[in-house]
Amino acid sequence: MITVKKIVVLTFLILSFAGYSQRNPEITARELKTDVYFLASDSLKGRKPGTKEADIAADYIRKQFIASGLKLICDNGFQYFEIVTDVTAGSHNTLQFDDFHGTFEKDFMPVAYSSNGTVSNTVVFTGYGFDIDQDSLKWNDYEGVDVKGKWVMLFRGDPELDNNESKFIPYTEIRGKILVAKDHGAAGVLIVTPIEVDKDDKLIGLHSENNDVTSGIPVINIKREVGDMLLKSSGYKLDSLEKILNKTRKPRTLVLPLVVTASAEIIQKKAKTENVIGMIEGTDPVLKNEYIVVGGHYDHLGFGGPGTGSRMPDTVAIHNGADDNASGTAMVIELAGKLAAEKNQLKRSIIFISFSGEEMGLLGSKYFVDHSPVDLKKIKAMFNFDMVGRFDKEKNSISISGTGTSLEADSIIRIYEKGLPFTVTHSPDGYGPSDHASFYASNIPVFFFTTGSHMDYHTPFDKANKLDYRKEKEIGDFSCNLIMNVDNMPKALTFHESGRKEGYSRGGRRLKVTLGIMPDFAGTEKKGLRVDGVTKDGPAYRGGMLKGDIITAINGLSVGNIYEYMSRLGKLKQGQTINVEVIRNGKNEILIIQL
Repeated sequence: MITVKKIVVLTFLILSFAGYSQRNPEITARELKTDVYFLASDSLKGRKPGTKEADIAADYIRKQFIASGLKLICDNGFQYFEIVTDVTAGSHNTLQFDDFHGTFEKDFMPVAYSSNGTVSNTVVFTGYGFDIDQDSLKWNDYEGVDVKGKWVMLFRGDPELDNNESKFIPYTEIRGKILVAKDHGAAGVLIVTPIEVDKDDKLIGLHSENNDVTSGIPVINIKREVGDMLLKSSGYKLDSLEKILNKTRKPRTLVLPLVVTASAEIIQKKAKTENVIGMIEGTDPVLKNEYIVVGGHYDHLGFGGPGTGSRMPDTVAIHNGADDNASGTAMVIELAGKLAAEKNQLKRSIIFISFSGEEMGLLGSKYFVDHSPVDLKKIKAMFNFDMVGRFDKEKNSISISGTGTSLEADSIIRIYEKGLPFTVTHSPDGYGPSDHASFYASNIPVFFFTTGSHMDYHTPFDKANKLDYRKEKEIGDFSCNLIMNVDNMPKALTFHESGRKEGYSRGGRRLKVTLGIMPDFAGTEKKGLRVDGVTKDGPAYRGGMLKGDIITAINGLSVGNIYEYMSRLGKLKQGQTINVEVIRNGKNEILIIQL
């Protein structure tokens, strides 16, 4: 019996050998379906970046670009970059004190972002590891104790886990607590899970955060039983200390006499992945040196699992990602074919990009912006397609975000939305959870097309048979008209800042203060935190911060990466004046910024 899957794979092989002469220059539901069924097939195993299946997807997309007559740029159509795909424990992970020799994975485990190294010294128990000095909350677990060069043992969480409005929330992330310990001179951190966080006391698993940013010191998660052994001379146990801290809301610090010798070794597995890039050159002798970008990401979550972004993290199964984002990839392919057929009517050049690494934090689009093969200032608009295949017939609408990022966008869209079989929702914000955000941060007008989320989002049930290809074809025709209009405008779109250029805290809550920047979430800069965008009239803008500045310290406290930046920011107050040390063009500068 010939299945749909076999037909799609057979079609792919036929097209590979035939040079894709069969592709229709029009946008068709049939070709959208063919592309999605291939990209979202089980054989591609969820298109996780760094896998051979993701490379097969990239090669498929490139072949479609060739078939449409696009000019391949970068490295024969591929723009390679490196990612961290996994972390594993090395062979040098040890924990010992007195006659106790810990068993790896049973008694202890380094955390995924631990730095490698060995520390041999005594231990100081510092409760929840807080150093908070706010008007409404004061708690310093380090007051009156010397932890320099020593191990610090501290609890995960905070005393008010059930309170969603707790004032402790900005201070509970483990990376923030590690930074506080480092600030006080600790050489290593031993993390203990209190009963209220996990009564079963499972060790924290090794899940990659998709970047190579480490904590700067060894960080090891130990079982409560091991922590109790360290506390034996004090007369306390961890469960009683947890109750005391939660009841009194006051620090309880203990200096322990045992010398702990422990080593942490984490091995980061890195791999190459690639954006796929093709171009249609414009016909106007002047405007052809300006560019419109049409893009969407092709990567997805692989087999899912913890730390991948899956909404079913305990289920390890192929996450096909038909709507997210085989649908957007198929749309880019079809638009490439349609616009290539109309190339004589295009004044500006159009760059088509299928991004990798979007699910890992917009890595591909950020890499393109940082390493653009054309002058970034010559890119005049970016059209992004992400999840455009699942059409809600009751709502009967699609959403376009970024309509406020240019002065002309709303009026242009209104011209082409008349008479459509669906309505168009205009959303002005330029920042959002997809690849257009990288372009908006570089002051490029953006259009973000989506039909919205659904219950199958980031689960194994996002399948190709659930998409509405006829509606996607209608969206494609509408989008093509918009792209051609913007491409042929005598004067390029006028960029207008619309909404913030930085995201929320990783805990999902907005920070109390903001600098008004878009930080480098990918962690590509190793000297500090690079500023990828500055919001006009925000605190950083008023203080003279520029895109490309590298933040190295806030109020004299070091900032080495996005996690340390968020932790420093979480402790600042509205109205406070701070000094921010930056590297600009290789020189150190100090900026005075009022929040």
